[in-house]
Amino acid sequence: MEEKLTPKKIVELLDKYIVGQAEAKKAIAIALRTRYRRHKVKGDIKDEIMPKNILMIGPTGVGKTEIARRIAKITNAPFVKVEASKFTEVGYVGRDVESIIRDLARISYEMVKQEELKKVEDKAKKEAEEKVLDILVPPLKNQSIYNNEEEERLNRTREKFREKLKNGELDDKIIEITVSPQRAEQPMPFIEIAAAPIDEIDSSLRDMLDNLIPGRKKTRKVTVKEALKIFQEEEAQKLIDKDKVKEKAIEKASNDGIVFIDEIDKIVSKSSSTSGPDVSREGVQRDLLPIVEGSSVNTRYGIIKTDHILFIAAGAFHQVKPSDMIPELQGRFPIRVELKPLTKADFVRILKEPKNALIKQYKALLETEGIEINFTDDAIEKISEIAEKINKETENIGARRLHTLLEKLLEDISFEAPDTDKQITIDAAYVENKLANIVEDRDLSRYIL
Repeated sequence: MEEKLTPKKIVELLDKYIVGQAEAKKAIAIALRTRYRRHKVKGDIKDEIMPKNILMIGPTGVGKTEIARRIAKITNAPFVKVEASKFTEVGYVGRDVESIIRDLARISYEMVKQEELKKVEDKAKKEAEEKVLDILVPPLKNQSIYNNEEEERLNRTREKFREKLKNGELDDKIIEITVSPQRAEQPMPFIEIAAAPIDEIDSSLRDMLDNLIPGRKKTRKVTVKEALKIFQEEEAQKLIDKDKVKEKAIEKASNDGIVFIDEIDKIVSKSSSTSGPDVSREGVQRDLLPIVEGSSVNTRYGIIKTDHILFIAAGAFHQVKPSDMIPELQGRFPIRVELKPLTKADFVRILKEPKNALIKQYKALLETEGIEINFTDDAIEKISEIAEKINKETENIGARRLHTLLEKLLEDISFEAPDTDKQITIDAAYVENKLANIVEDRDLSRYIL
């Protein structure tokens, strides 16, 4: 799959969801392909090839987050999105930057675990069927006192029930089951050791604590359908090698992980500032530096080296410039791309072209009420024109303005949907009628749109 993800193919896939921003897409595509190339490199030089981290600069709502989110799906890579403003310098109350990598490890573990569970799905399903059949047709406890005829009769009965089970004839039958929860899957109680969060506790200590917590068997009354699902999950958990899952998860996070740091400009202050809260902002930058440069972070699944994790940072940079970042951190984001503000033409394309276009979403939602809603081309033009106008006159929130406009535009239709006409056409006149007053009143549009 990775081999087929050429830079052009990556851009093509991004184009299905994101309008414009060709420069940013190209930079991302090259960074991802470089990562694939590194995997193919042989010898010691492989470890020396560092990822080309990217800094995306542009106003809100132009596609920065969506680009990062989509590439994680395209590459099936562990992905974490964080807001830089949520972190505090070491020594202050708040999240520390290493928690980013712990989150990445957790997501990677879940991804690998689901992959491994998928591999044993068929075997787990068969085991679950046998366990349910043991409840419906209990096996002979002491076979020595029974003759072959009775045993054959029991087997015939069991096979009849097996057929009914596969055909779904017993789905609603209530049975009593005993579940043995896996200790490793039970939530750990919150423990603090020397003020360290639980994720930082040494893994061997965690294993010791796990062993001290006994697994409790629970008896429950459920339908056969529910029992099959419960037993299948339980059997699948037994069939996978959790140590192997942890090992794969660490490798996947270390080599394929993507960290998206949004609002990085919020932890940057003007170079002339030397006191007050700005000092703490610089502290967060300095704390981020070793993670981005390459360091080892202890997680509950093992140690992750961050050297080859791809970091993508983004910010509007209205009040500050990228050059106001501390020099060391600047140097760790060698690729910089500027995303352009969206125009009326972009809004028209956003409403019509992407696979997840807003108009397509509203159509699908109202179809559930049996309503067919159609937007004329002049209506889409009008919505786009209004979005551009409001963005220019108030706060520019990019494509997010379309969400607000469409919600306001379709407010009455959504409210009256169950009792309204089954075919509705939205034209420019309807848009004008619904939104004109709010658009003209700038003070009102500030709060409503």
